[in-house]
Amino acid sequence: MLFNSYLFMLVFLPATLGGYTLCGRFGRRAATGWLVLCSIVFYGWWNVGYLALILGSTLVNYRLGKALAETRSRAVLILGLTFNLGVLGWFKYAGLFSHTLASLTGLDGFVVTVALPLGISFFTFQKIAYLVDCWRGETKPYDMLEFSLFVLFFPQLIAGPIIHHAEFLPQYQARKAGLDAENVSVGLTLFIAGLFKKVVIAEAMARYASPMFDGAAAGDPITFLEAWPGALAYTLQIYFDFSGYSDMAIGLARMFGLRFPVNFNSPYKATSIIDFWRRWHITLSRFLRDYLYFPLGGNRHGESRRMVNLMVVMLLGGLWHGANWTFAVWGGLHGIYLMINHGWRMLVERTGWRMPGPAFPYRALGWLVTFVAVMLAWVFFRAASFEAALNIFKGMVAAEGRLVVTPGLQSVARILAPVLGPATVNAGQSLPYFLGFHQLAVTLLVLALALVLPNTQEWLHAHQPALGERPTPGLLARIGAWSPNIAWAVVMIVVGCVAFIQSMQPVEFIYWQF
Repeated sequence: MLFNSYLFMLVFLPATLGGYTLCGRFGRRAATGWLVLCSIVFYGWWNVGYLALILGSTLVNYRLGKALAETRSRAVLILGLTFNLGVLGWFKYAGLFSHTLASLTGLDGFVVTVALPLGISFFTFQKIAYLVDCWRGETKPYDMLEFSLFVLFFPQLIAGPIIHHAEFLPQYQARKAGLDAENVSVGLTLFIAGLFKKVVIAEAMARYASPMFDGAAAGDPITFLEAWPGALAYTLQIYFDFSGYSDMAIGLARMFGLRFPVNFNSPYKATSIIDFWRRWHITLSRFLRDYLYFPLGGNRHGESRRMVNLMVVMLLGGLWHGANWTFAVWGGLHGIYLMINHGWRMLVERTGWRMPGPAFPYRALGWLVTFVAVMLAWVFFRAASFEAALNIFKGMVAAEGRLVVTPGLQSVARILAPVLGPATVNAGQSLPYFLGFHQLAVTLLVLALALVLPNTQEWLHAHQPALGERPTPGLLARIGAWSPNIAWAVVMIVVGCVAFIQSMQPVEFIYWQF
């Protein structure tokens, strides 16, 4: 059951909110039990067979957590990590490794095909963090019902954010069961904003990006004029898709009076790769830092060791996203980017050298280099295979005579000719994966929205919509700050209706099986 489905919006959510209010009159445990039951229904709606997996895993991790809190046994911790990583490895990577082995050895009889349970990467990391903290003595006693809610709570169950037990359980224990008007209004606003991002903006970009990537996978030669706009469209699609879904999750939790951590902070405004990873998928970055990078030694053993640790973390972080070696390349590219970024900072710190002149041109250059680097890495993330990615990159550099332009772009082609070679003018028919100037106009408009407009955390700054460091609102955020009044209610009703109607159309959900 996806957040943008009519079943969720018209049936499941109203019933869950109403039942929570009613059960709250009978005490906290009744309300907690109701939320756990609704979350089980939410998860089981996709495939009831996988309920045994998530419920069994929840029970095992609860018992392991209690044992670790009592004994602080390293053996129990290793058992718990082995169990969780084993489950994740089987369901997510058995197919990848068996296909890889078959391609290397020709032993096709060993190929394994396993259906991937929804959200397994998210709830596995969540439980690993809990077990490690139990072993460290950093948890409090929780009963089975509360722990089940922590794992199963439906807003974060499919696509995060990756919630830490110290953020969720004490917060839940400290509040009374029931709904609050301000929480519901803030949460509903966040949900509508996220829904609009997902089904309107992200899907508009998908209409430009998906045909190009599908054509590359099919072996169609991708031209210069198809590769760059298509890659840019996907760069914006994945941001508005995942950012929108995170906003919906944060908004849903807020309706129940709970604050989830911020997961995005305008990552495409970053002026370095280090800055990008402080803004993109923040809860994943935090998990990788606290439970992988620091245990590996972080930067405590010299610069060379830090570079190795960064690469290991990013490679594993890439594979976490999907069972395809292209994800590992995506992670490896970001590992290289981070190594270069840290190396540059170290050089500047040691030499004391500073660039002359005002800072703005250098910040603009830093933004451009960062954005292009991120966009190029997204090609591997989205491409179905290495061959498809190479096909797109050939188009980007206009290899093999792929600088094909429409008549209106001949002047641009002449400027690029010294670098990319002579252009071919396609006057007879349109390029199959380039829809013309309106594609460029719409894509650049969406890019401007990502770069100029305040994000949801800035927009609702006064109401503390989420946990974590709150970004300082800029001028536009202060001028158009949201507040629970009639004017904003009318605006959100209009936006919500547009998004609701658009939800009738089939939509992609990029992160649904991560």
